[in-house]
Amino acid sequence: MKLTQPFTFPSGVTLKNRVLMAPMTISSSLPNGDVSEEEIAYYSRRAKSGIGAIITACAYVEPLGIGFANSIGVEDDARIPGLQTLATAIQENGAKAILQIFHAGRMSNTNLLKGEQPVSASGVPALRPGSETPREMTNDEIEATIKAFGEATRRAIEAGFDGVEIHGANTYLIQQFFSPHSNLRTDKWGGDVQARMAFPLAVTAAVQAAVKEHAKKPFVVGYRISPEEREEPGITMEDTIQFVEALASNSIDYIHASVGNFFAGSIRDESDKVSRVQLIQDAVGSSVPVIGVGGLQTPAQVEQALDVTPLVSLGHSLIMDPEWYGKATTAKEEEIYPALYRSKEHDLTIPAPLWNMVTGVPGWFNVQD
Repeated sequence: MKLTQPFTFPSGVTLKNRVLMAPMTISSSLPNGDVSEEEIAYYSRRAKSGIGAIITACAYVEPLGIGFANSIGVEDDARIPGLQTLATAIQENGAKAILQIFHAGRMSNTNLLKGEQPVSASGVPALRPGSETPREMTNDEIEATIKAFGEATRRAIEAGFDGVEIHGANTYLIQQFFSPHSNLRTDKWGGDVQARMAFPLAVTAAVQAAVKEHAKKPFVVGYRISPEEREEPGITMEDTIQFVEALASNSIDYIHASVGNFFAGSIRDESDKVSRVQLIQDAVGSSVPVIGVGGLQTPAQVEQALDVTPLVSLGHSLIMDPEWYGKATTAKEEEIYPALYRSKEHDLTIPAPLWNMVTGVPGWFNVQD
């Protein structure tokens, strides 16, 4: 089986197989951003299943970056002890530990930010019900946020993680700077597609600089990207190809394509049926590893995906069955849970907030960072 084969990133970090746990919002940290015991148990069990790595739920890099209630913080050195406990729990159970770092930007709200207005590249609200109009960031704030990503990386290194994933997807701040819908700036941080790359590439450079300065062993730097936006104007596949080519030329360890269905075509043009993951792989796969994700449930689907990309990440499959990998690789595929059952709550080691999200909200399968 291809999924059982080891894989080494350009940085030198080796995974024991080709399957990672995808980052998913679980809203189960303590109110101050510290890691909770529920999170430790949730990630530990899934690490023990045999997968190669776990990419955590997104951790905010500064207070204005909070995007969810009870989310992980990496904005202060006070978070390091809890983060260290989390990294150790994942690693001791056999998987590499990768911390996803992010800033919510305009996808936050004044309630989460304790009265502060959300910020973004420009003062343009998201096209979603209830979205608040953000405040356009000043140049000094942009520079401070770039530095915050570097500091978050330092903390992840000190906490013992094996890497970080820069969250440049799912409509959050980094994507907001790349998008022509949310970035109307006329300074050096906005303009054509090349100019809109400035902030994402600056964040990437700050993260890599922190790794160079602080890491004493191989350390992964990945980047998650959403290939397209529905908005007009919005990010197109042509934009994304130019951007991933720029990322590939900047010695990134991997590009993680965030899509709902690995094999699906364009969300902008229904007549375009080519997989967005396939297009990214075709564009840069020869120079940077690509992680594919999206609706992969069975071992056969994972094997099919691994014909396209060298790595895959699983989200909902590992919520539904923490032992997915072990069953998939020991001829026990028929025992993999095909769906969540309320009676299985305790068997699945799911934190209560996540359980409420996935069982109480229609379309729960869309819950992810």
